[in-house]
Amino acid sequence: MDTVFFVLSKIFYFVFSPLIWCFVLLLMGFIVKRKSLKKFFYAFSLVLLYVFSNSFLVDEVMRLWEVRPIKENKLKDKYDFIIVLGGALGYYDKKYDQIGFNQSADRVMQAIKFIMKGKSEFLIYSGGSGTLSESFGKESIILKNYLIDIGMPNEKIIIESESRNTYENAKYSAKIIKSIKQNAKVLLITSAFHMRRALACFKKQNIVCDYYPADRKSGERKFLFDHLFIPNTEALLKWEMLMHEFAGYIVYYVMGYV
Repeated sequence: MDTVFFVLSKIFYFVFSPLIWCFVLLLMGFIVKRKSLKKFFYAFSLVLLYVFSNSFLVDEVMRLWEVRPIKENKLKDKYDFIIVLGGALGYYDKKYDQIGFNQSADRVMQAIKFIMKGKSEFLIYSGGSGTLSESFGKESIILKNYLIDIGMPNEKIIIESESRNTYENAKYSAKIIKSIKQNAKVLLITSAFHMRRALACFKKQNIVCDYYPADRKSGERKFLFDHLFIPNTEALLKWEMLMHEFAGYIVYYVMGYV
């Protein structure tokens, strides 16, 4: 059942891509014969593309969705586990044994800081392969080798390498935590736009977490001309993230995962 859900969810998220919507509307304008419909589809696609490429609009929506940041001094002095959710790797070149990090690597950097400060003895990195092809292998295994290579002690790192999505991150990480300690104090670190769904998944597994949002996308509200009016490709990427999260939360709610 989990495998079927994994495949269907990937297809579902693809359908919710704003760029796909714009492309389909353009394609419809090319296909239809009636001039009035052609104009409608071309105009609609242009308006939609402008809306989705507007930095101010996407930042406002992102700000509403992201879990608010929290000051470090508001966290507990000590946690039994710090959990970092996967998604930080852009690629892994096996030939040269080289990792390419993406923007979500901030999740890892925040966790390293807390471990080095002694806020927890154990870091749980949760992440298997989140793609259909498993293009570069198990993310948590690759990341563990990297952390050891930069000086983090092996005994501090616990990996969960079977999960393929947020639901499985919570499911398999919860098993590890409960097998070691009941009622553990847990700090969850993931991207701010992803934190809402992640917390709900862990709560469903009876793991109540403190949280530390990383990789914040919205930033400060800006009223600059280019931010307000000039189309920006980065805005399209932010909408992609948001739509993925909106769709994910809806699907997880229907499936009973949150």
